[in-house]
Amino acid sequence: MSERNGRTAFLTLEDSDTMQKICHALSSPIRIEIVRLLGYKSMGIGRDAEELDIPISTAAQAVRVLKDAGLIITENQPGMRGTLRLCTRMMDRVMLNLVPQEDVPAHCLTLCMPIGGYSAAQGIVPTCGLADLNGYIGPVDTPAAFYLPGRFGAQIIWMQRGFLEYHFSVVGMQAGEIEWLEISFEACSEAPMYRDPWKSDIAVEVNGRRLGVWTSPCDCGGRHGFLTPEWWLDTSTQFGFLKTWRVDGGGSYLDGKRIGDVTIGELAIDPERYIGVAPDAVHAGGMNIFGDRFGDYPQALQLRVGYAARE
Repeated sequence: MSERNGRTAFLTLEDSDTMQKICHALSSPIRIEIVRLLGYKSMGIGRDAEELDIPISTAAQAVRVLKDAGLIITENQPGMRGTLRLCTRMMDRVMLNLVPQEDVPAHCLTLCMPIGGYSAAQGIVPTCGLADLNGYIGPVDTPAAFYLPGRFGAQIIWMQRGFLEYHFSVVGMQAGEIEWLEISFEACSEAPMYRDPWKSDIAVEVNGRRLGVWTSPCDCGGRHGFLTPEWWLDTSTQFGFLKTWRVDGGGSYLDGKRIGDVTIGELAIDPERYIGVAPDAVHAGGMNIFGDRFGDYPQALQLRVGYAARE
């Protein structure tokens, strides 16, 4: 499903009509040049034609295609020689997800949690800190800041060592009804500024049972995250990797690959979640975890619960 977060459009293969319009609009060098001209200021169609040395009719046709795709808007304003048709860019980024979206099972409960909604932050070691869309939450490199009230608005959390514990409640379900769990979030390693390579072992546990460890290859930077707010320094961590852990009757999995023997039958209801750098990590390279308006993916913590149909 398509989604717009600020001035970024997120499109999947299910948004085929919109995707075709945008791809068609950007398939012409002239239309791309018009988008470039509108990068930082609005311009009239006549000025577009003058800058590109093309007929005004060609510029007008290109503007219509870009407008139809939702990439720009136009508005009429009084001008020295009549009405001026002013063009303004509407999108900063367009993200295309070409991975087919799986059908959501009929018997599936999806729960989302802000990354600042943890119930415990333990063993936190600097470098560490939290930030929201407007600035830092408390002083950086201060573990006590992890319990400031502003943490509930956090959009990025980082630490060199430690873990965060989250509690989800699946009210009304019995243990025998749950057939599988999936946990997904965006994360990467943590280094001063950003660094590649910079390995870190990030673990996920549910009710004291470790589902597995993912070795993040780096602390991601070098370009601004698609959702990362403008105030965040370009020299800092910008985005991460979207990872999905799953546990069912056959074991535990990471992004579809089996990584452990823990089964759903060994876990209890009302799962607690532990996310962090494992105490026994071979690669203790820290962790960044991203909210739904920071990094590359419009998602915070997501828990999906598959359950058996009731008679």
